[in-house]
Amino acid sequence: MEDETVLVGESDVLQMVNESPSEDHLCLEMDTDESGIESLKNEGNTFALEKGEGSTVVFSREAPLLSKDPGFDGTCSCTANKLKTRMAVEELELLKKGKNGQDRKLSRHDRIELGRMFQGAVSSHDWELAESLIMLADPQTLNDALCISLDSIWFLSTQQELLGITWLIKTIISNGAYDFTRAALRTSFLASCVSACQSRTMSLADTVTVMAQRLHERLQECNGDEVLKAEAGAKVQKFTEWALKCIGFHSRCQGNRDRVSHSSAVEIQLQLSAFKIFLDLAGNQLTGKDFTEAFDAACFPLTLFSSSFDPGWASGISATAIQGLLGMLVEGGADNVNQCFLEASRFGSTELVRILLQIAQRNSLDVDVDLALGFASHYCKIGTMECLVEEGNAIAFLGPLMRAAERGCMQVVQWFVQRGCRDMELCLALTAATSSSQVGIAAYLLPHVPQHVLAALSIEILKAAGERSGGSLDGVAFLLRSDFLGDPAATYAIADSIARSDDEAVATDLRAFLREHWSEEAFTDGLRYGQDHYVNFMRILGRGESPICLRDLPAPLRVAVAYLPLYRECIQMGGRLLSQRLRGQLVEAAKRLGNGPVDESSQGRDLLAVLELHLPPFLVHASNATCKP
Repeated sequence: MEDETVLVGESDVLQMVNESPSEDHLCLEMDTDESGIESLKNEGNTFALEKGEGSTVVFSREAPLLSKDPGFDGTCSCTANKLKTRMAVEELELLKKGKNGQDRKLSRHDRIELGRMFQGAVSSHDWELAESLIMLADPQTLNDALCISLDSIWFLSTQQELLGITWLIKTIISNGAYDFTRAALRTSFLASCVSACQSRTMSLADTVTVMAQRLHERLQECNGDEVLKAEAGAKVQKFTEWALKCIGFHSRCQGNRDRVSHSSAVEIQLQLSAFKIFLDLAGNQLTGKDFTEAFDAACFPLTLFSSSFDPGWASGISATAIQGLLGMLVEGGADNVNQCFLEASRFGSTELVRILLQIAQRNSLDVDVDLALGFASHYCKIGTMECLVEEGNAIAFLGPLMRAAERGCMQVVQWFVQRGCRDMELCLALTAATSSSQVGIAAYLLPHVPQHVLAALSIEILKAAGERSGGSLDGVAFLLRSDFLGDPAATYAIADSIARSDDEAVATDLRAFLREHWSEEAFTDGLRYGQDHYVNFMRILGRGESPICLRDLPAPLRVAVAYLPLYRECIQMGGRLLSQRLRGQLVEAAKRLGNGPVDESSQGRDLLAVLELHLPPFLVHASNATCKP
């Protein structure tokens, strides 16, 4: 059995099973099938969608909308071909009758030919011809005719056309069409594409390119097997191209050559009226699950086209049809508004987010704007973040801000800070950046955290950063070098207290790092190391057997031999403060070079100035140029 299925769902982006394509008629008509679905999950995502009744939209087993007969060019010059068409109708009528005059099931070829003629009749508004073709249809072909008729409602322009197509739909249903689920899903997908294509004036060829590029980007943002993603991408692209071909065909029928026509407000109301009539005719044949899946099908293309929308598209005339469609689907029982809302936020479909916010408000539905803000910020969708805050009133900044700080996403961090964050939120974000060694983020956040907050929480900040560091303490070192408390004595004291602490909550790596580099003990070790270094250098100077006699070198060069490595290491460290270990070495060096006592509380810059006075200027300049981070 030929079978081709692909799931296009907003709840998990893409799901798929069982592919056996029939390439000869793949892109022109879209059927649906409800079969077993194996999800392509986004394992390892930072955020998890809320559990609930997910929706699945399956498009499969396609049959042609139009024949590939070279004699049929896809235009609407149907009047010139009416005689030929009516002769074909008579021939089909004879074929449908057996020798005993009883109806028989049409062959696949006959159904294709009948569908081709029916499409032409509907597009040319030849209702009499369309009705005569319905009389020839078997049940499967009737279902195809129902889909074709329902698809055409999104191109209605007059009251007469509305009366004609709704009468035709009623006739098809009264003759036995029953696949309302397929018709609803398919037309929802098409309506979304029609509305999206009206977002700006572009050719259909350009629209195909935009859609393909966006689909590729969207799949790249998902986790999962690359082969499955590629197969799903190819399928979804073919289905979307089917919709665009359908749009192109109807556009040419309306005299718009390769360009999407823009419906007026009156025309959109006609189209929505036709869809409402279909829903009324379907009655309880459409379940809540059907409405949910149709809602899913309508939302999916809008995410593909999101990058082509003009700002404010959701509030313009082009979006009116999709707003009305989605509203009717919600009234019918669609319960996945929040899921589609979260997916739209995740992929930066700002205009769809705006529409779904409006629908939720009108229908008193709850959508999780704060979780959506987390999705948008994780993927750096700034425009969507602005919409969620300004129109959705999202207020939960802390989680997204901390995650952005941990990842080092400067653009998102800056956006949140400029929006206005509470002091504690800034402090926690600084801790997150420090623990992840995101030095650039920490440097940006540090001036925004009030000093009294840092003073009160300094120990907790360093302890938390050490606990979550994952092996790198560069962030902790940055805070200390930056004198994050604004008082060198206080900064050194905090580091020393943690180094000497016996608190089990202090990470072992953090305690060892601070004891070695930033404690009072480290300062004493630095002094001792400096003394040993001086003694060793003097021994080499006095008793060395090198062919180069160090005593014969100018004094600045002798100092360079002894202390240039220390000077460069201090310059390389950067920041306002040096580690206690380096500071101890500098104090000892300053004593030896200055031939006098040195205040041991002196800070790095003062001590480095002593070295710079005794080093050759060209080495000082070179060290500053090459060693600064």
